[in-house]
Amino acid sequence: MKKILILGSTGSIGLNALKVIEGRPDEYTVVGLAAGRNVDLLLRQIERFRPKAVALQEKEGAAAVAERLSGKPKPEVYFGPEGFKRLALWDEPDTVVSAMAGSAGFLPTYAAIETGKRIALANKETMVMAGSLVMDCAKSRGTSILPVDSEHNAIFQSLVGHPREDLRRVIITASGGPFREMSLEEMASVTPESALKHPNWKMGRKITIDSATLMNKGLEAIEARWLFDLRIDQISILIHPQSIVHSMVEYKDGSIIAQMGVPDMMTPISYALSFPRHFETFLPPLKLEEVGPLSFSKPDQTKFKCLGLAFRAVEIGGSMPAVLNAANEVAVDLFLERRIGFLQIPVLVEQVMEAHRPHPIDSPETVMEADGWAKRTAAEFAGRMDLAN
Repeated sequence: MKKILILGSTGSIGLNALKVIEGRPDEYTVVGLAAGRNVDLLLRQIERFRPKAVALQEKEGAAAVAERLSGKPKPEVYFGPEGFKRLALWDEPDTVVSAMAGSAGFLPTYAAIETGKRIALANKETMVMAGSLVMDCAKSRGTSILPVDSEHNAIFQSLVGHPREDLRRVIITASGGPFREMSLEEMASVTPESALKHPNWKMGRKITIDSATLMNKGLEAIEARWLFDLRIDQISILIHPQSIVHSMVEYKDGSIIAQMGVPDMMTPISYALSFPRHFETFLPPLKLEEVGPLSFSKPDQTKFKCLGLAFRAVEIGGSMPAVLNAANEVAVDLFLERRIGFLQIPVLVEQVMEAHRPHPIDSPETVMEADGWAKRTAAEFAGRMDLAN
């Protein structure tokens, strides 16, 4: 039985991971949970799964959990970055689901990788910020990193059983988000409410906005570059509005192997936990006869400039992808707060990138220094932006 720690248990991925675990009580047990600020939901998860230890983002939240569990068999309760790291370094779990949102997930995920535990990776920022560092650490510690993102999980499945030297390229698919048919003029008036209405997937707020700008595909390209040891020119992005083909691998003989399925995160989460098995998830089957036509097209980078910025960042290398990621996190938050417009997200990210002098990433500390610099710089630049433009 696998002993699982979930970093980000109250988010979208964490909730789906718990559904997968709940459906296979003979295969999995939850030993630890880490959450943000959602005390009520974490308490319900503790009641259901009886973990031995939990962590929350803030001291007040941890105190509230400890108090409300008074008189019951209760887990150890930690808080803050040190609390997350303590769980990640804990020797009780053998598998860690890395599902914390944003750059906050990097340090605990890196700590878990250092211990040699199996990592089910949903926090793409870990690879975007420090892909080379992470993969070197995983190799030296014998750590298995299994992708949870549907696109990377699809690539992983399409690589199984094929010699890597025969690979020509990988093709990452994108739904195109809610604005793929809009003109630039129409996109200028996009609201947070409309951007959060993804046509195919139910996800967290940050990743949903990234999907609307296509930054998510850029981040996924950077993640794929490191996860699968690719050159960036071996990675292509195609718009596939139906979200049935989750990604593809093309081989040198012209064969293309695709992974298909209903657009539900339980499938890739289940495979990352059960690899090499494919366990029942109780999802409805994909009925191809009911799907209708499947279409593919190239993304319009004049409208979705974030995609090009991500490819530029990985080509520059060093600290630039971490800066891209941090600036984007700030820009997305500002957009959700209505402090900048939708089309100003790539403008702000590009300004921060142009102000940055890239340097090597050789330790977690240098990663976080680049992250901190970019967030401060993005906030400073945003203060000068005109919301009307």
